Parts: sequence; structure tokens; C-alpha cells
Amino acid sequence: MASLADEKYELITRRLQEVLGGDLIKAILAEGRTPKCYWGTAPTGRPHIGYFVPLTKIADFLRAGVEVTILLADVHAFLDNLKAPLELVAHRTEYYKKILLAVFTSLGIPTSKLRFVEGSSYQLTKEYNLDNYRLCAIVTEHDAKKAGAEVVKQVESPLLSGLLYPGLQALDEQYLDCDFQFGGVDQRKIFTFAELYLPRLGYKKRAHLMNPMVPGLGGGKMSSSDPDSKIDFLDAPEVVRRKIKKAFCEEGNVDENGVLSFVEAVLIPISQLRIERAKGQTGADADEGAGATGSQRPFVLEGASEGTVFSIFRKEEYGGSLHYASIEQLKEDFKERKLHPKDLKTAVADAIVQLLDPIRQAFEKDEEWQKVEKLAYPDPNAKPEKKKKAKVYHPPPPGKGKNAKPADGAAAGEAASTEPAVPAEGAHSAAEAAKQQETSS
Repeated sequence: MASLADEKYELITRRLQEVLGGDLIKAILAEGRTPKCYWGTAPTGRPHIGYFVPLTKIADFLRAGVEVTILLADVHAFLDNLKAPLELVAHRTEYYKKILLAVFTSLGIPTSKLRFVEGSSYQLTKEYNLDNYRLCAIVTEHDAKKAGAEVVKQVESPLLSGLLYPGLQALDEQYLDCDFQFGGVDQRKIFTFAELYLPRLGYKKRAHLMNPMVPGLGGGKMSSSDPDSKIDFLDAPEVVRRKIKKAFCEEGNVDENGVLSFVEAVLIPISQLRIERAKGQTGADADEGAGATGSQRPFVLEGASEGTVFSIFRKEEYGGSLHYASIEQLKEDFKERKLHPKDLKTAVADAIVQLLDPIRQAFEKDEEWQKVEKLAYPDPNAKPEKKKKAKVYHPPPPGKGKNAKPADGAAAGEAASTEPAVPAEGAHSAAEAAKQQETSS
């Protein structure tokens, strides 16, 4: 019979792609202590539905009694080759926090058990910076560049800021007082970097847990910088359906299929989470599900057999609905062409629309969030408003203008003059006569 520590370890590590240093976590659980972890995200581009993978996994951590810290890595966002300009970082940090809270709530994960920390709250301190300098004194350029190769934006002429990125992420483990760091498998090189260099500073080695990455809709990595590869948390239903319809999903192809991968990495885990919650299997997290927004039904149709985790609706004339107890069964049917891409896409689009509905509703009800969104991601095509020049009144000089009156001195001079004015024509004639008289004489 498995011990409580073994059950917790199984919860902590299930559905992960890789675990480094699992024995460290086992030792903590065996001693009856509470493990501490942190998951970090740099507030750069708009968060997409690929974030459902790590955020859903955090429910398992809470069920196992893990203390979870969410790091909003604002300094990292700026360092990563200016993905987030300094003037936008603060707004994007606030936007990320609001959207993460909305996603957690929609998943039924109690946010009161999560600790949110902004990187700049401690990364600008004297102690942290001294440790950063100590690290810079022992890390080679080769190691720093290699560590960030999968995470830091790669350019032909890399900036020094990108080389600092892995070191700061390693130091975060010490300053956030965690036992393990959780992230995508694309972080692996940074994790091994931390395992190598933190002990050289006199700090303990941490464990590292990695979730699989969700492929983009057209293949490759789902990226915030590629709008066609991803679905945003705030995308409208018609946008979701259009993107899924265009997604690469070749009949019989199970190896390079972003739609199938999303079912495996997101929809089935969320469905299982809801099924377990309905059975009261929430472990140490008795508050899970309280205050959840939106539908909490698993992605299972009525009439499905016990153990089903994902259903696909089909009309009876096409063989009736399909019900799957595992991703392996679903992949097998797709590979053998028993499941058509159109039916799979329809089921996936319906599930995503259901997931995003409470998040979008929360955004539409929150005026502050809407203002933050506009500040964090200003429309690049928006034309600046033309400001009309304000009319400034400049008074005319004295004696000028429509209503000007003659000056006192001028009036007096006119009054004193008694000689009659000589018309201009008379003066000209007198001058001509004088000339003729001089000539004759």
C-alpha cells in the first residue's frame, strides 16, 4: 500500500514530461515537511491558451499540500531583448495578474492559496544584485548563452541583457525560498544551469519539474508573438472556431497535430480534474472548486461509459458519438481514420469556447482590467489624435484695430494746426509753375 508521501509525490509529478531531482522532493515529503515551489512567467506578449497546461498542473500541487508562488517576472520581461519596453512592463504585469487570477478561478483553483510576487520587489535589492555580480564572476559567456537558447529571443547580435536572464532565474530559486521550480520543458537548460551554479554560490540545489509544451495550431511552438499559432484567453467564440478550423490536422497524422496535442495536454487533464473533484478527490485542497466560474462539467457527453474523459459528438448517421477513456484510444482511432478531423476540430472548438467564456466575461465586467489592457497592448495601427491648436488672443498695438481711438497728442496737434491743408493736386501744379518761371528767366 502506497504511503501518503508516495501519493503526494505521484500527484506532484503526474503528467509531467520530465523531473530533475525528484529524490529531493521525496525526502521533503518523507520528513513530513511542506514542499515549496515557484512558477514564473515574464509579462511580454498576450497570454494564450497554452498557459492552461501549467496553470492546471498547479491544482495538483495544491492537492498535494505544496506552497505555490507565482512570479510575475517583470525584470525578465524587459531583459529578454526588449520584448516588453520598459514603459509597458508595469501595465503588462498588472494585465498578467488579472488574467491569471481569472483563469485560476475558472478552473476552480483557490487563488487565496497562491502567493503572487513581482520580480522587481526583490531583484533590485542590494543583496540580490551582489549575488548577481558574484554569479557573473564565475559564469562563462558560453554557458549563459547556452542556458537561455530555448527561452531568450535569439538574434544575430545578442544583447548583454539576454545573457543575464538565466542567472537571474537561477537566483530566483534562492530568493523565493523554493524547493523546486516548475516550468515548461523549454526551460530545461536554465534549470540545469541553476543546478550547476547555485551550489557554487553556497546555495542548495533545487529540483525541477517540466510540463510538455503545446504545439502551435500550425505546428511548432505556440507563441505569443505569432497570432496565427495561438488562441488568446480573450478571443471571441467565432475567432476560436475560425482558428481551429484553419489549424493543421491532417487525417491519420498523430505525430504533428496541434489539435490532438491540445486535447492531450489541456482538455483531458481539465476533464479529469473536474471528474476527480466531483468524487471528492481533492487531497489537501478542500477549497478546490469553491467560487469557480463558468461550467465545471467535464468534456464528456451524456450516456458515456464510466471512465470516459473526453467525448466527441457525431450524428447517428455517421456512427454516433465517440467516448474515450484515454488519449491513447483517441489517437488510435484518429490514426486508423475512424475519427475525422472535422469532428475532432468541432469538439475541441466547443471545449475551448466553454473554457474561455468565464474568463472573457470577467474581463467584460472589469472596467479597470479593460483600461489596463489598452495600456499594456496599445493598438499599433491606431492613429494619434490630432490636437487642434488653441487660439491665443494677441491684442493689437496702441492705435490699431477696429475700435482704436486716436492718441491724445495726435488730437491736440490736429487742433493746433490752423493752416489750411493744400490738396495734393494743387501742390503739384504750383511746383510745375515755379519750374517754368525759373526756365524763362
